[in-house]
Amino acid sequence: MTISVNEGERTLVKDNHHLGKFDLSGIPPAARGVPQIEVTFEIDENSILTVTALDKGVGKAETLTITSEKGRLSPEDIERMIAEAEEWQEEDRLLKERIDAKHSLENYLHSMRNTIEDRDKLADKLSEDDKSTISEALDEAHDWLRSNPEAEKHELEDTTRELQSVCDPIIASIYQGGSYADDEEFDDL
Repeated sequence: MTISVNEGERTLVKDNHHLGKFDLSGIPPAARGVPQIEVTFEIDENSILTVTALDKGVGKAETLTITSEKGRLSPEDIERMIAEAEEWQEEDRLLKERIDAKHSLENYLHSMRNTIEDRDKLADKLSEDDKSTISEALDEAHDWLRSNPEAEKHELEDTTRELQSVCDPIIASIYQGGSYADDEEFDDL
C-alpha cells in the first residue's frame, strides 16, 4: 500500500501540493475492507511533519518525516492555495458528490456479489433463478459503470436505485421466510 502525503484544501489529490510518499508492505492478502490501516499525522514545535501508517492486523508500521525545508509551501503559496480552494469550492463539492455516488454504487455491487456467492452469507438460501436475476442485474450495472466513467451523480444514483429495486426484494424475501430472523450475521449486509 502506498501512502501519499499532500497539503492543500482541494478535493482531488492532483490539485494539492505533494510532500512525499512511502510504502507499507507486508500486508497479508485479505478481502476488500478487511485490512485496517491507521494513518497518523504529527507536527512538532519545529513544524516537522511525521506521518505513520500502521497495519493494525499484523502490527507493521512505516513512517515518513517531512521537514520545513523539504518541499513545504511558503506562507504565500498557502494563501494562494486557500484562495484557489475558495474559488473552486462549488466545483469541488459537485465532484465529491459524484465520486461518493460512484463509490456507493461500487460498494453495493461488491457487497451484493459477495452476498450471493458466499456460502456463509446467502448463497445457499437463494434459488438458482434468484441468483441468476441478481447476477444479471449486477453484471449489467457493472458494465454500465465501466462504459460511463464520467457519469453524473444523478445517473449513478439512478443506477444504484435500479439495481437495489431488483436485488433488495429478493434478499428481503429470504428474511421474511424466517430463516435469518434471529441471525445477527445478516445485519452486516
